[in-house]
Amino acid sequence: MNNVVRHLITPLGRFQKSACRSVAGLALALLLVSSAVGDQPWESLHGEVRRGEVVPLETILDWLEAHYIGEVLEVEVERERGSVEYEIKLLGPQGQVVEFEFDGQSGELMSIEGVRINDMRR
Repeated sequence: MNNVVRHLITPLGRFQKSACRSVAGLALALLLVSSAVGDQPWESLHGEVRRGEVVPLETILDWLEAHYIGEVLEVEVERERGSVEYEIKLLGPQGQVVEFEFDGQSGELMSIEGVRINDMRR
């Protein structure tokens, strides 16, 4: 079964460390609020992050900030067959939208989709 938690986050201006931390806090708050109904999948995810089994979103956002220029448009946490994946969309300086997919357990970048990706590299 594929459980998807999706959070739309308004553009934050320049993609900076303080913005990353704000996004991480906002994403967690949205996750908690949006999961108030149903089986509350956030509880399981929160426990996995606390135990070190899943990389915190803040760590992923810090890595993106260090390697790419852009504004966070969307953060999606997806659990498929027990694995956690982070999908993060950035708006690049030329208006391009690029999606980054990370393995939640290792924090490894698994894929990048979009156009003019090299123009976003730091």
